Amino acid sequence: MSGRIAGSGISIGQPHATRHVEQAVAAAIEASGLEQVLGLFLFLTDDHLRGLQTALRTAARVSRCTEIFGCSAMGVFTDKDWTVDSGGAAALAVGDGASLGLASGAGDGRTLISLGTPGGATVDWLDQAVPRLGAIASDSSGRGPFRVWSHGRPDDTGTTACSLEGVSMDIAVAQGVRPLTAPLEVAEADGFNLVKLGKYPALNVLINSLPPSIRNLERIPLHMLMCGITFGDPDSAIDEGRFRLDHIVAANPDDYSVTLADELHEGQRLFWALRDRLAAQREMKRVLDVSLDGASEPPDFALMFSCMGRGPGFYGDTDRDVETLRDKCPGMPFAGFYGNGEIAPAGGRSHLYSYTAAIGLCRRLGSSV
Repeated sequence: MSGRIAGSGISIGQPHATRHVEQAVAAAIEASGLEQVLGLFLFLTDDHLRGLQTALRTAARVSRCTEIFGCSAMGVFTDKDWTVDSGGAAALAVGDGASLGLASGAGDGRTLISLGTPGGATVDWLDQAVPRLGAIASDSSGRGPFRVWSHGRPDDTGTTACSLEGVSMDIAVAQGVRPLTAPLEVAEADGFNLVKLGKYPALNVLINSLPPSIRNLERIPLHMLMCGITFGDPDSAIDEGRFRLDHIVAANPDDYSVTLADELHEGQRLFWALRDRLAAQREMKRVLDVSLDGASEPPDFALMFSCMGRGPGFYGDTDRDVETLRDKCPGMPFAGFYGNGEIAPAGGRSHLYSYTAAIGLCRRLGSSV
């Protein structure tokens, strides 16, 4: 086989139930050169939800394919463009050996592309013994509604998954924070309250780890600080990206504890980190270099799931993650959306990440890597 097995398309502008979908899908098919589409990833901004059934029927009509998989989001992107402040549709068409399969057909350790709503993506679903790559649906208000779809129809269970047939996938996860400490042992925790790290009060450790430019501020910007909870060998966890980020909810000067968004347990290891644009760009470049290093052939296409806390809202003027992936893989089609949490496998299970870009780099089976 030769030639493209995928193509992307995007349409941006004022909300319109069918126009954006029709234009994005048609552009993806034209870019791919495929005679027959065997799978279509379709990501829609949340203003399409009122006419979702019409939008999905339009996508099926234009692509002549019913294997349509995707979800709603506050913003969408492809290798060509992105949007977070206007309506839009992003499409990725696959074929010529690549196709979408049933989730139940991937019992051989292959990664499932997995999407969920904030209410549907439960811990039990995430903890199933199957590697997952994907994200949680988002919207511009934070209140929903949130929708996912598969086989060209809305899925009211709140979760959906599919296998990618005919391709292999390398996964890159860029979390993009600047560590402020090494991993430290949780010596005392009370539910969501972190009381002691090692021998010292948690808040003292946090304050002492801050750069002077932040420590001397009248008010510490907690929204820029994170806790990184490691898994596996803590000595190499940061370098190897084996951690998940957790939000700091409150700093408690009364008892010098720190309240986190997720419950902690004594004996876990964590480090304090700072959200940093330059660190995020460097990490994105690094993980892509690692994934691409040694491959004799470039990827044929990619799916990227980026946090709504990244993208142009984080970088200030444009989406540096989209630019980096485009620069590292020139001409490669990709599509994705800005989610409410990103899903990727690590350490033998799937994790729900924050402020992360999770990328699946796909090659036609038989390509030399």
